[in-house]
Amino acid sequence: MQQSKVFFVSVSDADSISQRNDKLSRLLAAAKLFSKIKKDKLVAIKLHFGEEENAGFVNPVFVKTIVNDIKKQSSRVFLTDTNALYKGSRTNTIDHLGLAYRHGFVPDKVGVPVVIADGVKSDEDQQVKINGDLIKSAYIATAISKADAIVALSHFKGHIMTGFGGAIKNLGMGCASRRGKLVQHGGIAPVVMAERCIACSACIENCPVEAIKYVDKKAKISPKICIGCASCIAICPVAAIEVEWARGADTIQHKITEYALATIKGKEDSQIYFNFAIKITKECDCLAKDDPKICPDIGIFASFDPVAIDQACVDKIIAVSGRDIFMEQHPGRDWNKQLQHAEKIGLGNRIYELEEVR
Repeated sequence: MQQSKVFFVSVSDADSISQRNDKLSRLLAAAKLFSKIKKDKLVAIKLHFGEEENAGFVNPVFVKTIVNDIKKQSSRVFLTDTNALYKGSRTNTIDHLGLAYRHGFVPDKVGVPVVIADGVKSDEDQQVKINGDLIKSAYIATAISKADAIVALSHFKGHIMTGFGGAIKNLGMGCASRRGKLVQHGGIAPVVMAERCIACSACIENCPVEAIKYVDKKAKISPKICIGCASCIAICPVAAIEVEWARGADTIQHKITEYALATIKGKEDSQIYFNFAIKITKECDCLAKDDPKICPDIGIFASFDPVAIDQACVDKIIAVSGRDIFMEQHPGRDWNKQLQHAEKIGLGNRIYELEEVR
């Protein structure tokens, strides 16, 4: 099997923002990834603007450096993300834009406009047909679907549903419209372990669709109403809510990879990825809290291949940590499944060549 090239520059916990940005500039110069973007094509830079009180998102200083390099090829560039299913500052476009600006993604600072890809009412998407095992038609946010090229900037970290989240998840879940997200989360209604529940009401207050009620003084989730967004799992202070993985709920990883394949359809020669393995946390950037790091900072990765870059990240993190920190933090979530399925459907290669930039 042909190997994919992954470029890498290391960072240390002691590096300043300026030092890290200099290293990113060296990575860009060595990799020359943007040469594949044709002149004046519409380029969507897909990233996550974070949540309130969450500082794990990719620093706007790094985004500006990448923007400047892309602009050498095209002036039609924008930053983008899609609205979320869960309660928070990313549920609707107006609040989402306000959050992006508060986190430093202001056009005057990053050099390009910010566009919420699924529109003002979160209902703008394009149906993309693929021949996946689980997904035949995917719903991709319009601004991303209609772009000529995609540059995905991902904060590599743990994730409560997939073990880790990187380029593949940024493509699959991150580029889907609201109904596309619902499809991916479908069939994974969590259950409350009554013996652990302390009736604190945190899950009830955070459920976006009011699927949780008290029954006999314990929280109970209605699978008919639940949209599978997993907000309740993340918010529960005593880990009383769980997904029944043995019943096939882990198919979410397969759905995400198939949605990722739909996202890049038509952009196969214009897809570029950066994974920032910096401030690696247990949970994703969607939670409105600032999680501590679970391992030292690793570095910045770049590739044309979303599967290879995710594989390279997890390999490097496990090597540095001396253990599988993602399986340790999220037992039962076999992160290998997203990589295995992604390779099977032709999204990319797990075999890669790592080129370290000095």
